[in-house]
Amino acid sequence: MPSTVRILGTHGVPAAYGGFETAAEHVGLYLRDQGWNVIVYCQIPGEGPTTVDDWNGLQRVLVHEPREGWKGTSAFDLTSIRHAMREHVDGDVWLTFGYNTGVFDIVPRLRRIPNVINMDGMEWTRKRWGVVKQGILLANERLAGLVGDVLIADHPVIATYLRRHFGKRRVQTITYGAPEVLDAPTGPVEELGLTPDDYAMIVCRPIPENSVLEIVQAWSAAERGMPLVVVGPYGDDDPYHVAVRAAASDEVLFPGSIFEPERIQSLRFHSALYLHGHTVGGTNPSLVEAMGAGNAVIAHDNPYNTWVAGPDNAYFTGADDLAGLLDDVLSDDGRRQRMGAASRERFRAEFTWAKIGAEYEQALRTALARRGHAQQQTGVNA
Repeated sequence: MPSTVRILGTHGVPAAYGGFETAAEHVGLYLRDQGWNVIVYCQIPGEGPTTVDDWNGLQRVLVHEPREGWKGTSAFDLTSIRHAMREHVDGDVWLTFGYNTGVFDIVPRLRRIPNVINMDGMEWTRKRWGVVKQGILLANERLAGLVGDVLIADHPVIATYLRRHFGKRRVQTITYGAPEVLDAPTGPVEELGLTPDDYAMIVCRPIPENSVLEIVQAWSAAERGMPLVVVGPYGDDDPYHVAVRAAASDEVLFPGSIFEPERIQSLRFHSALYLHGHTVGGTNPSLVEAMGAGNAVIAHDNPYNTWVAGPDNAYFTGADDLAGLLDDVLSDDGRRQRMGAASRERFRAEFTWAKIGAEYEQALRTALARRGHAQQQTGVNA
């Protein structure tokens, strides 16, 4: 019989929320193709009974949760774990994304259920959470790290951190992936009044740790000859959002949030340059997606970004040096083309879903073996 993997900790499939959901979808489909029985727990808004259906060969457990925010997420995680415990069969393995409710992972450990945990990107270090929530996240990280059979780091820097706290044996580095974009329609570009290959863009949450203000200031320090498209929700109530918009020249465009994958892929593919200001975290999905589209990248200079984007792209530390770097890169078409080619080569070497799916499968096999279930893997394709 094929092995069963239960995927917990995400909003579910199909992906419509964030990086964890995208990873759950692609890894789940990969495992399905290798002969695994894949069960994904999905958070559904509102009241209602827990039901089961099928989506593209993945079994979905639909858990209704009327509450929003962290309370709803915590309740969903607890309900999912209770359901998974009731349905558990000897030889099943769990794949848990995130440690925000790591205290719940103690229960499967006590039942000796193999559990592979993606440990995210040191979420507790993000200042926006405040001291109390940072402390809660840190406690949950330590608990998840102690009880997980295999701990997944999405970046070598995160892996080094995890090994320091939880030992070397259980930690594996598996990045996030993205689809490779080799062609895309120009319609979404033209709808915004843009010309293909004649604009730059940034896609991120508008918070200080993503350097949006510095990027907009640098772009607005001189006439660039092309617009910068800043994708995201910039309102009038958040002081940081107001500051970003106030710093923008006439060459900065704020189209709002864009959620449709086809639209954002087209905008990336036809962009002359991608700017990435993240200063914390591990492998960022938006940077990987830009590389999968063959974008030339200018990113904040830190170990997370330099490992992901590689030595042939460009890096900045603040608004002043970025302004000068933009002068150089925007005036040199050949350099941008070389940077874009390097992005695509780096993407193909490290960030394809086929590679990542195979690495997750090996992590699941390792967890099963550590719990004495190696014999249950017969029937799963190599």
